[in-house]
Amino acid sequence: MLQTLQRSRTRSSTAYVDHGRGDETVVLIHGVGMRIEAWAPQIDRLAEDFRVVAVDLPGHGDTPPLSTSAKLPHFVEWFDRTLDELSTGPVNVAGHSMGALIATGMAATAEEKVRRVALLSGVYRRSEAARRAVEARADEIISGAFDREAPLARWFADDEKDSEAYALTHALLDVVDPSGYATAYEAFATGDSVYSDCWPQVNCPTLFLTGDGDLNSTAEMAREMAAAAPRGEAVVIEGHRHMVNLTAPLEVNEALIRWLGREVKNDI
Repeated sequence: MLQTLQRSRTRSSTAYVDHGRGDETVVLIHGVGMRIEAWAPQIDRLAEDFRVVAVDLPGHGDTPPLSTSAKLPHFVEWFDRTLDELSTGPVNVAGHSMGALIATGMAATAEEKVRRVALLSGVYRRSEAARRAVEARADEIISGAFDREAPLARWFADDEKDSEAYALTHALLDVVDPSGYATAYEAFATGDSVYSDCWPQVNCPTLFLTGDGDLNSTAEMAREMAAAAPRGEAVVIEGHRHMVNLTAPLEVNEALIRWLGREVKNDI
């Protein structure tokens, strides 16, 4: 049985958890089909030194869905509003997969609210073949005739099928709302280039982390974004795929702690 975390709600009913304390706040945004619990190893570690807020995406967990026509900018607007409702002030934003696209949108449109940005398993300017494949998956999900286990084959290696990370991800996919999943996945499928030109103008410390076996959020993408950002850093963790934050939590947490230790402009 899936063990869920106790949530609070903002004024507009975004579900979130708030753990730890510290001078800085880290806000975590999960990927499509997941929910707050997908960040469990990061919440536990980061809350030792920081205030950690993790949110359920619209249509996931306990957060109400957006309109079925919502695209990536609507999810960015939702997150921007959520930060206002939480009264966090400038925060450190870390997003995984779809959450990484939302974090990119915040860096592009509301940099004054962002101290540092981290993209885990982030996509960037997909190839035409990759775009066709992800759009085909979006169409299948929208139709309602989708296989909830299909992502697991992309996200995990065969030797990880007996792992706790695999079991947790499987459980989260089993309970995701089909309509909320479909809306977010379509935004994810069409959103990789919406804010992709922003990185040369983003001057805060930026981290781009992925697993070397992630065929969709590739190491090449992470390195290209890091090269484009003035203060970008790429971290590629060997032997891991899309759910790297669950399969390699120690390495991911170490990278996040280093990222959070980098100076921002106001600290210099």
